[in-house]
Amino acid sequence: MNIPFNDLKRAFDKRQVSYETALVDALRSGYYVLGERLREFESSFARYIGMQYGIGVNSGQDALILAVRALGIGLGDEVIVQANAYIASVLGITENGATPVFVEPDEYFGIDCSRIESAITERTKAILPVHLYGQPCDMERVSQIAKKHGLLVVEDCAQCHGSMQNGVKAGSFSDISCFSFYPTKPLGAFGDGGMCLTNDADLDERLRMLRFYGSREKYVNEIEGVNSRLDELQAACLGVRLRYLDEDNERRQVIARRYRDGISNPSVEIPQIRPGCTHVFHLFPVLCGERDALAHHLAEKGVGTSIHYPIPPHLQKCYARLGYQPGDFPLSERYADCELSLPIYAEMEDEEVAYVIEAVNSFGAE
Repeated sequence: MNIPFNDLKRAFDKRQVSYETALVDALRSGYYVLGERLREFESSFARYIGMQYGIGVNSGQDALILAVRALGIGLGDEVIVQANAYIASVLGITENGATPVFVEPDEYFGIDCSRIESAITERTKAILPVHLYGQPCDMERVSQIAKKHGLLVVEDCAQCHGSMQNGVKAGSFSDISCFSFYPTKPLGAFGDGGMCLTNDADLDERLRMLRFYGSREKYVNEIEGVNSRLDELQAACLGVRLRYLDEDNERRQVIARRYRDGISNPSVEIPQIRPGCTHVFHLFPVLCGERDALAHHLAEKGVGTSIHYPIPPHLQKCYARLGYQPGDFPLSERYADCELSLPIYAEMEDEEVAYVIEAVNSFGAE
């Protein structure tokens, strides 16, 4: 059996008529940028998450950069972020001239809240928790710490569309939350896209200016902005996918339960679920001390896998100037050395899930 790590064509084929109808309607409208379809999707997605304002942008990366910029964070400021985050989260900080201050993650891959306060200095302006793999960080605790110290919060929600903590959706705990609509995400476009969400009317207005050259009206530039707009075609398709997001999340949760119940190989650690949290399993990350051998074994069995992420940000060449060395964040480095993601997508068949479980359990048994 051959099981790809992901299969985006299956997702398209499943609802092909709905996508094609939405695309053709958008094309026939003759209006392709900052139009009615974007406004409808911004409103519906903000409402789904539980926020007032949605601002569609080019990508999740742009959402992070513009969120930090809209909050006035820049040169000389510090932002606390977990050391196992994907590089995009950290680039959102450094692209604005601010300095990332890393702390270790917890056993759920989220920011370790017990380490945040010791990282706060007089230059700290914000906390940037990253909801990796589909599960939220402990946002109730993050919010308490931020309020206590007068800090801003930017949520990186690129992988967790629809996840919750105690019934409250990730993306609704912060000053600004940032989402990616990259095609593989729980809510994915057929190209790139992203969005910022906020409850603050002033931040909403500033973000809308930032994404449109710093303008409220054409040719009148009040601030220095960029060109970053979610287009009408992607917004139309995302509007379709949003209708099925909960259904698709539930299917991935079913697959994850089967993995968690069925994988019994003692050399493979399955992901834990934070108490009180809903995990939407954008990815299913396992840990294995023989990660590369496991990946090779699964490839021989026809099972596609992927690594998220092999080099943590503090050890990337682009951040050598920050002066970090191997061993500075041992848990983050262990995750980088041991993590392997198994296939998990809503269109997987039950027999494929069973085959992956069997393949993982057979590792080391030959």
